[in-house]
Amino acid sequence: MARLDAEISRVMAGDQRVLWEGKFWGGTDQNIIGYGVYSYKGRSGASGEWFVVGLAAQKNYITVYGVAPSDDTAEAKAILDRLGKAKIGRSTVSFKRLSDIDVPTLLGLVDRARTAAPTS
Repeated sequence: MARLDAEISRVMAGDQRVLWEGKFWGGTDQNIIGYGVYSYKGRSGASGEWFVVGLAAQKNYITVYGVAPSDDTAEAKAILDRLGKAKIGRSTVSFKRLSDIDVPTLLGLVDRARTAAPTS
């Protein structure tokens, strides 16, 4: 976690780094290191702030939020194929150990998320 935090912090240099703590996603307690921040307004009219990229140690996985390619293009498939042994969610990449994945590929996804992030 410390190594990955340092690497993500380097990629996200100049962006805010904040620990998000509380109940998220169905009421589960979470501690997520957030990098970058943006303001949003949902369909319901609710608004708030959220991180661009997040890093959390879950019970069985390390999860990086906001980085999985959302499209189903050949480019996205090639990136995911290079990533290694990881679970890919809607916008998350989860893995058991840092050695299970190709770190430069993951950091490329972090950089891609930073570049594509909505501006506040």
